[in-house]
Amino acid sequence: MPSQPTLVFLHGFAESREIWTDFTRDFPAHYQILAPNFPGYGASDAPLVDDYSMEALGEFIKKELGRVGASQAVLVGHSMGGYAALAFAEKYPAQVAGLVLFHSSALPDDDSKKANRDKNISFVERHGVEKFMSTFIRPLFANTNEQTMMNERQQLEEMGINTPQASVLAGMQAMRDRPDRTDVLRKATFPVLFIVGKEDLAVTLETSLAQVALPPVSTALFLDSVGHLGFVERPTETRRAVLDFAASVFAK
Repeated sequence: MPSQPTLVFLHGFAESREIWTDFTRDFPAHYQILAPNFPGYGASDAPLVDDYSMEALGEFIKKELGRVGASQAVLVGHSMGGYAALAFAEKYPAQVAGLVLFHSSALPDDDSKKANRDKNISFVERHGVEKFMSTFIRPLFANTNEQTMMNERQQLEEMGINTPQASVLAGMQAMRDRPDRTDVLRKATFPVLFIVGKEDLAVTLETSLAQVALPPVSTALFLDSVGHLGFVERPTETRRAVLDFAASVFAK
């Protein structure tokens, strides 16, 4: 273990590290907080890369931990960030102290989701990122939050619009092609926390229920009136869940 317990916050598709700024602002100072931009996202130093696969993102996580000298960390992955964390955990399980799947899944895309990814890829190729984001972000909120969180919606849309088109296209392809990693959960030598929005259309309640019993040690937080964005839809509850989970992991 590093002298300072490390938490790594991994953003999702067409997001950036900025999704975690408010969420982690008041975390205790004894934690080392990493919230990197994946290559090709946000204000990354390497805005375009050749490989956007989950395996490549897993190697990026490995480099980030090496950069700060952390031998282990709790990984907190939102959506695509969770897919990348699972890829890392598959190859480097000893470096995972704990895993938080924040509206994320170890299951691959089914045929229906793959077809939808292909439709979205075609749409972006024809119409561009800005038009795509005007319809992509809204359904990520629960119905009850769609109108009350217009500022948050606008911020996420702007974040998506500022993502290079090459990253958007390659990111959708990488998510479409990712493998089944439920065995990573079954064989986990680390505890897993699932944060689940009951109105999440991207990672449905049913999808999460099928996985929460797979790890040897797991807990879950199920949230009413929350879609795919619990870090803005219910920040107090989700922040407390992550902090409690981290405290239990590093107390051992």
